[in-house]
Amino acid sequence: MLRNIVSVGGLTMVSRVLGFVRDILTAALLGAGPVADAFFVAFRLPNHFRALFAEGAFNAAFVPVFTEILTKDGREPARTFAEEVQAILLSTQVVLLVVFLAIMPWFMLVFAPGFVDEPQKFELAVLFTRITFPYLLFISLVSLQGAMLNSMGRFAAAAAAPILLNLSLIGALVGLTPFLPTTGHAQSWGVFIAGMAQFAYLAWDVHRAGMDLRPRWPRVTANVRRFFKVLWPAAIGSGLVQINLFVDTLIASMLPTGAVSYLYYADRINQLPLGVIGVAVGTVLLPELSRRLKLGDFEAARDSQNRAIEFSLFLTLPAAVAFLTAAEPIMRVLFAHGVFTTADAMASAQTLMAYALGLPAFVLVKSLVPGFHARQDTATPVRVAVLAVSVNIGLKLVLMGPLSQVGLALATSASGWVNVLALAFLLRRRGYYTADPRLKRRLPRLVLATTGMAMALVLGKQALAIPLAQPGLLISGAALSALVAIGMVSFAILALAFGAISRADLGRFRRRRRGTEKNAA
Repeated sequence: MLRNIVSVGGLTMVSRVLGFVRDILTAALLGAGPVADAFFVAFRLPNHFRALFAEGAFNAAFVPVFTEILTKDGREPARTFAEEVQAILLSTQVVLLVVFLAIMPWFMLVFAPGFVDEPQKFELAVLFTRITFPYLLFISLVSLQGAMLNSMGRFAAAAAAPILLNLSLIGALVGLTPFLPTTGHAQSWGVFIAGMAQFAYLAWDVHRAGMDLRPRWPRVTANVRRFFKVLWPAAIGSGLVQINLFVDTLIASMLPTGAVSYLYYADRINQLPLGVIGVAVGTVLLPELSRRLKLGDFEAARDSQNRAIEFSLFLTLPAAVAFLTAAEPIMRVLFAHGVFTTADAMASAQTLMAYALGLPAFVLVKSLVPGFHARQDTATPVRVAVLAVSVNIGLKLVLMGPLSQVGLALATSASGWVNVLALAFLLRRRGYYTADPRLKRRLPRLVLATTGMAMALVLGKQALAIPLAQPGLLISGAALSALVAIGMVSFAILALAFGAISRADLGRFRRRRRGTEKNAA
């Protein structure tokens, strides 16, 4: 399981690095003005629906049912089930696409009401969203293909698909911008092209797995009814999360120009560990737990969840502390170029620090929720989500006035901790999860190693202050790389010294990895 997590995380890391290249180009060309705000809203809208229809709820319902059919009945019945789900998913998405393309101007009045006072920004947001919205159709089918492949233990293609999104957006920035009115137009078409490219790539890997999905008319079979029985509670939970994000966009649109962009750039940095670690853990852990539970191996299921939590915290705690101690040089070196000013970078850095406070919680959620979903219990996480969303919206309304977009990020972090604490309590009370002695022993040692790393970063930031402040990316980028190296090396040394990880662990992992590579060859 850990090898698969590392594999998914490594491919996600490649995607995130390309995402940084994309964001650096976007910041330099778009800055934080009205065109940028319009594009980020247009990009966020199909992603809201993607998370609702194509990822969160869909995966929570599809993976356990598909895994059970695959384990008990074999490949052909599992493929038939996937084809039946695809037929319903495709017809639903086509209807949704037609409706939203027609009502987009009116829907934008609800989604970003703060844009109404700036007609140019509002019109651009409507146009950009009409271009990007078909992305939802393609990425929904991509999520189905990826869920199938993950359930069969094929994680690489689905993890690599987002790389195509970043390559497409970079290509659009460089290749399409000279031929279109604004960079926002180019980026919007880049999103559309990316959806088609990701679908084609996953379809190829599904073909390689011998599980090509044939077209069918939508039909509600017994397995589809089971799928929907699990889906509806999960959809309500994902809907609550998306309402949460929808409220973020609505409130941010009412703040001064630039707030949406500051939130976006800070979230992009925060999403690096969340995407590389959290998403990788959630992607691998759900089918792993589903298989273990179907086989009745409950002890192995508990061990898998403990190791996933340990691995998540081992990488996430130092990342969160690094963002808290070095947010300012990170944002300034990466983004303060072209029309994105130093003041914009400072505002984004403050927002990143607020997000970092909740980073461990959001990664831990990815390790805890599969404990419910693998048991086809999608209702309990919904109840917890209601509580977390209520806390988030309430705090946002309180903090938006005095703290602007930083208040929104703080509210997001606070709601994340409410979510993770409630999930952990319920898992333990129902006997689904208990922290084992190894996790209890290593967690305080991990905190000590992370504290020592923070001290090393503070000293390193002071020593590198002059090169970090240099204009241009060459010198300041080298200095930022040196600061990152200081953090990584100091944490590695301290983690070994305090016993947060052992040399025996590293040796076992290397031997297993070599064995896997040898078998693959």
